[in-house]
Amino acid sequence: MTDMPSPPDPAVRKAALREQALARRDALEIDDRLIWDEAITEGVLALPAFDAAEGPVSAYWPMRSEADPRPVLEALHERGLPLCLPAIVAKRMIFRRWAPYKPIVPGGFGTLVPDPAQPEVVPAILIVPLAAFDRRGYRIGYGKGHYDAKLAEIGPVTSIGIAYGAQEIDTVPDEPHDRRLDWIVTERETIRCG
Repeated sequence: MTDMPSPPDPAVRKAALREQALARRDALEIDDRLIWDEAITEGVLALPAFDAAEGPVSAYWPMRSEADPRPVLEALHERGLPLCLPAIVAKRMIFRRWAPYKPIVPGGFGTLVPDPAQPEVVPAILIVPLAAFDRRGYRIGYGKGHYDAKLAEIGPVTSIGIAYGAQEIDTVPDEPHDRRLDWIVTERETIRCG
């Protein structure tokens, strides 16, 4: 009887899937992504989570080839919803008040964040970036676990992942600390998870 090789550690599998998904995303044409960002914006704004939302709503400042949530934030700001953006402080994700056209500063890891003088808030709706995702609502991010930790910490919150369809994979190797998203919106469709 031969020994069967043990399956790779979920973190190792996630790293490989992350690399593949990011390569697919980076290869997408910028002109296509700009058009798809408009479709993603429409999909997010049509979610029932915003029907009676009072906020705050958090998204992220896009980097590299990420789907761009800034048009969503601008539209929500026009609706009068308070906004915030994440920042990593002492290896912990926090959220600071922000509004379109207000100052942002470098926040490490290639991100831009609200000025540190802005007050810290707790979001009611969280729009998160995805390196890869599956239809169950599990995501692969950049590997630090900040969003999973924050979703576990702040309790009931509506979580919305935005990405391009090319980032979908069959199954994210989920672990006990992973948190499932409520919604995923791509340029093609809106997926209700869970």
